[in-house]
Amino acid sequence: MSDKSITPQGGPTDDIVLAEGVDEEPVERNRRTFAGTSGIILATLATVYASFHMLALNGVSLSSMTGIELPFLPQFPLETWNFRIVHIAGALALGFLLFAAHIFPSEDEDAKTSPRIISLAAALLLIPALISAFTTIGYFNLINSDTLPQMGGLTTWAAFPGTDIYISEVRWFGIPLLVATFGGIILGWFERRERTAFAFSDIVLAVCAIVVAAYLVAIYGTAARNSVGTTFVPIGVAFAATAGSAMIMELTRRVAGLALVIITGIFLLYTFTAHLMPGILAVTNAYTWQRFFGHVYSDAGILGPTTAVSSTYIILFIIFAAFLQASKVGDYFVNFAFAAAGRARGGPAKVAIFASGLMGMINGTSAGNVVATGSLTIPLMKKVGYHKKTAGAIEAAASTGGQIMPPIMGAGAFIMAEITGIPYTEIAIAAIIPAVLYFVSIYFMVDFEAAKLGMRGMREDELPKFNKLVRQIYLFIPIIILIVALFMGYSVIRAGTLATVAAAVVSWLTPNRMGLRSILRAFELAGIMSIQIIAVCACAGIIVGVISLTGVGARFSALLLDLAGVSQLLALFFAMCIAILLGMGMPTTAAYAVAASVVAPGLVQLGIPLLTAHFFVFYFAVLSAITPPVALASYAAAGISGSNPMETSVASFKIGIAAFIVPFMFFYSSAILMEGAWLIVLKAAVTAIFGVFLLSAGVQGWFFGARAAWFMRVGIVLAALFMISGGLTTDLIGVAMFAGLYFVQKVLKPAPDAQIAVKGLD
Repeated sequence: MSDKSITPQGGPTDDIVLAEGVDEEPVERNRRTFAGTSGIILATLATVYASFHMLALNGVSLSSMTGIELPFLPQFPLETWNFRIVHIAGALALGFLLFAAHIFPSEDEDAKTSPRIISLAAALLLIPALISAFTTIGYFNLINSDTLPQMGGLTTWAAFPGTDIYISEVRWFGIPLLVATFGGIILGWFERRERTAFAFSDIVLAVCAIVVAAYLVAIYGTAARNSVGTTFVPIGVAFAATAGSAMIMELTRRVAGLALVIITGIFLLYTFTAHLMPGILAVTNAYTWQRFFGHVYSDAGILGPTTAVSSTYIILFIIFAAFLQASKVGDYFVNFAFAAAGRARGGPAKVAIFASGLMGMINGTSAGNVVATGSLTIPLMKKVGYHKKTAGAIEAAASTGGQIMPPIMGAGAFIMAEITGIPYTEIAIAAIIPAVLYFVSIYFMVDFEAAKLGMRGMREDELPKFNKLVRQIYLFIPIIILIVALFMGYSVIRAGTLATVAAAVVSWLTPNRMGLRSILRAFELAGIMSIQIIAVCACAGIIVGVISLTGVGARFSALLLDLAGVSQLLALFFAMCIAILLGMGMPTTAAYAVAASVVAPGLVQLGIPLLTAHFFVFYFAVLSAITPPVALASYAAAGISGSNPMETSVASFKIGIAAFIVPFMFFYSSAILMEGAWLIVLKAAVTAIFGVFLLSAGVQGWFFGARAAWFMRVGIVLAALFMISGGLTTDLIGVAMFAGLYFVQKVLKPAPDAQIAVKGLD
């Protein structure tokens, strides 16, 4: 890293460091800031949680290493469902302890605490929670006692109405658990404690999360697991799933806002009213509470594809990102971008494209990336002349593009691989040209805007020294190792592990050397950083469970087929609208997971290849972050730039306009996804990039060094659409139109405000 700094007066010292701390996680206003003993407790829990995943994913067991059977420690590899159950429970427990149900006042506001009676009532809820916990321990002992009948090599769990087990599950497990869970959630909204202290209601919820996991691990180890999704599922599973779903939705509200929770609530309401619905929404028979919640906490719902990915690939790459953060590689990315592109006109905006793309690829959340890098790039964009709404829009569009940038692509690529069965490396390769098109289009939009406004770049004395940063190019080694390992055939988990180790090793070549304390700190950061995405994935799993039980996704597919009978383009447009609507207000991962269940099967039935169909849905789920009226990335950028959120979202939509056309290109030309001969792929890429250039020129009204008249802009956009479609005939038409427009612009030179005279109409 460069060791320059800027003095408070603005004068340069020996070296300039523009980026410092850009990869540090922002502290949300409802996050507790522990100190002392409570801080040590939470840090320990987060460290253990993240390192548990790293050990489990690589098959490392302390007992197997030492040869000593250590009590209460898991043996790896864990059974799949058990691993996912523990994964969710750990995130819930950590999340409730760390994130309050309410926003803490700012430093200039008076802190408020609730009456002691509320905290006392919350503390009393520990009684029913512990009753459920002791009952669960009793079930463990009973199942391991070899006194229960066996069936097919599995212990039976005869929890039928009227049996002692059934009565116990209702009276001593289920009812106390629901009382503690819903009581903890409700009291959590009212209990106010210091930001440095645990709330009793949150401790109750953390205990309930562990109880739910312990019960499910015990019962799913018996033959009762085979009854999941049927009316014969044990009543205790339904109780545990109800409590677990409620806690997942509450934690999602705390860490990701209300949008996803409201959508999940609508799906849950639909489940129990579907038999009353008309048309394609109707089902024949009503679903009982026991059957639905016995179904939702299985691999058809919460424990399904979304949690499968969050418990493996996502958390592994969060650990990787935490190690990069500990070694300050994120700062280096941004400084390198400034050194490379800062001198160009509108330099900070081009830096935002490069740096936000790199950072967004790793951290997996558009809005989070805006907050991290935008705090630096947005003020600098405003400084060189960009309007505040444009500065925010550029950062939002660039950060969103990180979700489609291979090789990591946020988390969407891993979920796509899990759902489709297509190897991850194929997905990463297919994403290359669309990602290039996206970022090239943003670059052109930014450059033409800078040209129109006559902006300058940043001065030499305002930038880090490029030659010094080049000598630290080795900081890219962890990402290079990741890419090389993936394409050498290593598994994603092994490649991610190697890249993580490389990040620690490379740090020894910098002033930020990672010793044992830094490594433990990185695991602690990873544990905290993973809470939001795990909650979101689990919440999306509830929606997936509704879709799989009710079959509503298949009925939407039938509707798409009916529309395709009229026009395939109309069916694709309808699918685009559904994907964007589902994604509004939802994190990308959840938006894609839900849209993939509702929309993608219908596109496949239209005859669209599996990869193309899922990429189509994925892109629009990603673009929902910059699509008005609910655009999370744009809203986050507006908060930093000080602009109007709606104006910023409209501006970011305009800047990313080419990306809304790219998915339709998949449909017309699969070569864009690297399918076909190299010559065809190369031709498709070149013509598409040229089309994106023309589209950007038309939208911005800047064509070869001058402002373009309105009729010229219309012609440029039409030429762009011909170039983008991918066919030989349309390409030739586009080139011919471009040649004519170029001649008009350079030879006839129409004034920017020129009008076309129309005579004889009077």
